Amino acid sequence: MTFRTRYTGLIDKYRDRLPVHDDTRIISLGEGNTPLIRLNNIPGDLGKDVDIYVKYEGLNPTGSFKDRGMTMAVTKAVEEGSKAIICASTGNTSAAAAAYAARAGITAFVLIPDGKIALGKLAQAMIHGAVVIQIKGNFDAGMELVKQVGKEAPVTIVNSINPFRLQGQKTAAFEILEELGAAPDYHCLPVGNAGNISAHWMGYCEYHEHGIVNSRPIMVGYQAAGSAPFMRGEMVDNPETVATAIRIGHPQSWDKAWNVQKESSGWFDECTDEEILAAQKMLTEREGIFCEPASATSLAGAMRDIKSGKIPEGSKVVCTLTGHGLKDPDTAIKQCEGSNKMLKVDATLEEVKKAILDNM
Repeated sequence: MTFRTRYTGLIDKYRDRLPVHDDTRIISLGEGNTPLIRLNNIPGDLGKDVDIYVKYEGLNPTGSFKDRGMTMAVTKAVEEGSKAIICASTGNTSAAAAAYAARAGITAFVLIPDGKIALGKLAQAMIHGAVVIQIKGNFDAGMELVKQVGKEAPVTIVNSINPFRLQGQKTAAFEILEELGAAPDYHCLPVGNAGNISAHWMGYCEYHEHGIVNSRPIMVGYQAAGSAPFMRGEMVDNPETVATAIRIGHPQSWDKAWNVQKESSGWFDECTDEEILAAQKMLTEREGIFCEPASATSLAGAMRDIKSGKIPEGSKVVCTLTGHGLKDPDTAIKQCEGSNKMLKVDATLEEVKKAILDNM
């Protein structure tokens, strides 16, 4: 019998493509290597001949793509002698920072918007032992404070302005290319702080420049309508959306993302909260894949562009699902209220049988 070599995380796998040394202490939780799932039912529902794949980043250790960047950011922080890290977060970054800091044995400080964070994410940051600082302001205010603190206190910033974050996140593109054997025609992502779309493009370009693949995808970024600075052409001061992970009006990777759009011949667009939630529910009910609302923005936008023909038939499309649905259980449950999915009956065979037969 042949046994497969144990997977030990994305830095070990892609060590020759990442800025680490042979003796670097790697801070890892086994992140990366997430499934690329081909959708079976939704393409038929759309009535279009397209291949749609979802890169399910919600199956990273803390439940989001942020782990890819955090393993690199914390590894380098420790290598440089840092004893503490800090970030502003809408939730997922704080969860990842807290977990990787715990793994490294250092302190994590996380600034989060008071009352503007999904409970699943808050629980992660707290239970991992981070020092949670709730501010009376949104993510953008928190980000400005973090940048100021970083200049005056001995802490390493691990938001996506940290260049090592994007180095880790580019590995998602490597995995997609290796699994498909070529670049997809289109890659669709939710856009909040815009670091992830920038990191994916880095990964695609690197494999293309090194002759591993012959083409690069058209990159498409979708924002929530209430938080869409790329659609407005300027920063948004008070963003609002049910998709809390992309409730960001002042993206830190603004210039990088515009360059991606230009270099890939892609585009930005926006989705309403109603479209986002409908896509989340459709994905769970039709494909069995549970992602958080912000993640579903990529699929919501892709489905609309496939229906309109902007993404033509015959295309191979990858949609990044950035976080797991359990990050925001309250929003998921609210979507199901009033449906026939939760029934209360007497504990008798007759009542249970009736409930089953009535709903078949």
